[in-house]
Amino acid sequence: MAIAESLKNQRILLAGCGNLGGAIATLLLQSGANVFGLRRRTDQLPQGVTPVAADLTLPATLKNTLPPRLDQVIYCLTPSDYTAQGYHAAYVEGLENLLYELQGQTPNRLFFISSTGVYGQDDNGWVDEESATQPGGFSGRQVLLGEQTALASRIPATVVRFSGIYGPSRQSFLQAVMDGRLNPPDHSNYSNRIHEQDAIRAIVHLSTMAAAGETLQSCYLASDCEPVRLDQVVRWVRQHTDCEEPAGDARSGGRVGSKLCSNRRLLKTGFEFRYPDFRAGYRELIDQRKGA
Repeated sequence: MAIAESLKNQRILLAGCGNLGGAIATLLLQSGANVFGLRRRTDQLPQGVTPVAADLTLPATLKNTLPPRLDQVIYCLTPSDYTAQGYHAAYVEGLENLLYELQGQTPNRLFFISSTGVYGQDDNGWVDEESATQPGGFSGRQVLLGEQTALASRIPATVVRFSGIYGPSRQSFLQAVMDGRLNPPDHSNYSNRIHEQDAIRAIVHLSTMAAAGETLQSCYLASDCEPVRLDQVVRWVRQHTDCEEPAGDARSGGRVGSKLCSNRRLLKTGFEFRYPDFRAGYRELIDQRKGA
């Protein structure tokens, strides 16, 4: 089967079908897959996605609800609250509950949507899939536990670590700069990002490889091709659109840590970025705002 046609008739479960999962589901549908979307409120699923009404954190709701003969599972849950327990429920307990209910099925691949928050590096150096994972915060620790749960399961698993996702539906950073609420110092920490369209396309690319029987690694770091200091991004935005002067109480930066995320392994699979750097992505967002 040609790799371009490999998703045709694949039965794929999006476990956690919110904004990101729903967009992945839509692209999979367009590629010919049969897509099932698991979420609590199935009335918000994209058209064409077969609903699976359940709450991954409540095992009883999963009983006799999962579709049979699944080829792939994409686990894409986000916390309902940003606490240690919320992260544990989303990334660990929910996955454990799902894996229990999948007993008796033999999917070919489990994709676990993770985050570069599992890295704790703060030395301005490069990190890749082989780098140490020693997160300092509770969120990174719980996501890492989820990764370990996925990789220890009986289903062949691939972890995909996204850096900061931005795009048409995620414009909080851009808005903060335009409003004068963000004013990092010169030579601030390095930041890493990926446009949401590239994040969606990366998962479908790897899913297509899995369906075609291509060899997949157990982990991919998905970030664009140019890590950059935060103040450089802010300066560029200010040069390309009207922005308020920084407020006196403007935030100086984002999350802790300073590292450069390497996407070399993902690129070696043949994946091509539509937005290889922040300029390509933010230029389009700014142009869209000007044309609105």
